[in-house]
Amino acid sequence: MSTKKGIHLGLLPRIVIAIIVGFVLGKYMPDWFLRVFVTFNYIFSQLLGCFIPLLILTFVSMSIADLGKGGGKILLLTVSLAYLSSILSGLMSYGVSALTFPTLIDSSAATLDLTGEEALQPFFRLDIPPVMDVMTSLVIAFVIGMGMAVLQSNALKNAVRDLRDIVAMLLEKVIVPLLPIYIMGIFIGMAHSDSGVTVLIAFAKIIGIVFALHFILIIGQFLVASLISKRPPFRSLWTMAPAYFTALGTSSSAATLPVTMRCIGNNGVSDKVRDFVAPLCCTIHLAGSMLKIVAYAVAVMLLFDMPFDTQGMLGFIFMMGIVAIAAPAVPGGVVMASLGVLATMLAFNEPQQALIIAMYVVTDSFGTAANVTGDGAIALIIDKWMEKNTNP
Repeated sequence: MSTKKGIHLGLLPRIVIAIIVGFVLGKYMPDWFLRVFVTFNYIFSQLLGCFIPLLILTFVSMSIADLGKGGGKILLLTVSLAYLSSILSGLMSYGVSALTFPTLIDSSAATLDLTGEEALQPFFRLDIPPVMDVMTSLVIAFVIGMGMAVLQSNALKNAVRDLRDIVAMLLEKVIVPLLPIYIMGIFIGMAHSDSGVTVLIAFAKIIGIVFALHFILIIGQFLVASLISKRPPFRSLWTMAPAYFTALGTSSSAATLPVTMRCIGNNGVSDKVRDFVAPLCCTIHLAGSMLKIVAYAVAVMLLFDMPFDTQGMLGFIFMMGIVAIAAPAVPGGVVMASLGVLATMLAFNEPQQALIIAMYVVTDSFGTAANVTGDGAIALIIDKWMEKNTNP
């Protein structure tokens, strides 16, 4: 008996297909047909707005509670290094983007207002107001997380953990699979208003810079790690190459974890540190993802002629560092968790958020590769710290 397996397309090819189909439909299909997708996008964006605060509340609170339960200086040091790495990555990304992007992006594209009267309108509107806004969810998450860490309340932990699992399931089974349709609807609107080509040209110009920044980030991480661990930086970086290229192919830190652990071990890191740091950093160290989100946020603000300043972007970067550590370890988890911060702190609307999602997914493998390679640098630092604190 033979079994037939259907063709399974990953998220990236589905996003690319959605962009192409969106352009074609937006150019050649009648308005009544296109408004079906506009209606879907309106409802989907309302669902996202309702869902994001719950995502932040459950994942951030459980991350804080688990941090308290784990105790130990090695856990605190690893989390601190992951946060610092993400923050420095975001700062570098913002500095380079603010200097170079204005010469590459035409701000005359500020007329790309896809929410105005000239845009396609939905057949009807179904409003789904969120239970709380993003900042409120963050504050409550900190309070609940600290409370669970101090009180060690198993009943509350189990309840929050179950809610977190429900949110993760919704993200993985509903939100992410529907993203290609949502992005297709956004590009339908762009093609209909003749602005899609302008957007793609703008992002095509900056992708090369983002790729270069990933390599600068990785080299910088290993230079710092080598100064602390007293090991040759480029030899250590070369040892992590299998993990880098595996992540390029899988676009998943979790799927790359066995290779990452082997590479970290080949760098002379002790088994104890390797077995602790690699799985933990797999979910909390997302410097490459942070770099992309910050760069694409600057690009969108320039493209739509949105005002921004260094003070506001610093607040965004520091908040994103927290969100990145607590983001769900599922495909698209980081960028989905960032939507609430983008909307609250940078005033991004739904089309602008969709652009961030589309560009993030298209370049996802490079961010993941930077994430897992940087895990090796953190492991070297932790291993040196353990060596100093265990030997007399």
